[in-house]
Amino acid sequence: MAKLKMEEIREKILIVEDEPDTRFILSKLLEKENYDVISVPNGVEALEKLETFLPKVIIADWTMPVMDGLELCDRLKQDERYKSIYYIMLTARSAVKDRVKGLDVGADDFLLKPTENQELLARIRSGIRIFNLQSELKQSEREKALLEMAATIGHNLNNPLGSLKLFVSDLEAQLNEEKDNSFTEDFGLINKAIDRISVLAKDLSKLKEPTTETYASDAKMLKLK
Repeated sequence: MAKLKMEEIREKILIVEDEPDTRFILSKLLEKENYDVISVPNGVEALEKLETFLPKVIIADWTMPVMDGLELCDRLKQDERYKSIYYIMLTARSAVKDRVKGLDVGADDFLLKPTENQELLARIRSGIRIFNLQSELKQSEREKALLEMAATIGHNLNNPLGSLKLFVSDLEAQLNEEKDNSFTEDFGLINKAIDRISVLAKDLSKLKEPTTETYASDAKMLKLK
């Protein structure tokens, strides 16, 4: 049986440009390169579109009505949801002071208008690589934090578990001295529960490669084995 060909993943790019002709040309250029492209005429509509379309790269004109590219960049770089998006500013401004102003609000790259197609495509490829590297770094940091948290929980469980085991053992010995065997089965169950929790604590403290499993209601839980 022939294997189904997996649909190629298309990188998402958002174009923010008020000039219809430029917006059309850029869209067609990027669609030809197999990017998933959406274009909007100003920063306000870009913010609305980001609620449902999360790109790796935004190409935005500096000068636009309603909300220009500079203000849009400033808004995005202050938002944890969007700050990692690679932001390319298109501008006719060549003065150093303008570029400094753009860099100060967080723009990642600049291109002078009119843009050269191959240079734009090269900047986009670079932006996607940087976005992917940042995402991998964040994932690594999350996994490290998860390991540290699991190890801390595991170690912190050991002391109260040890105290509980001693208390149960002492109580069981006292009842045995009184020849009261009515709680023997209960103590067996309690000790088994303590042993299971001890194993869990040990697994947590030595966790090396955290993974998760999906349980009821799509809840994610740490997988230890």
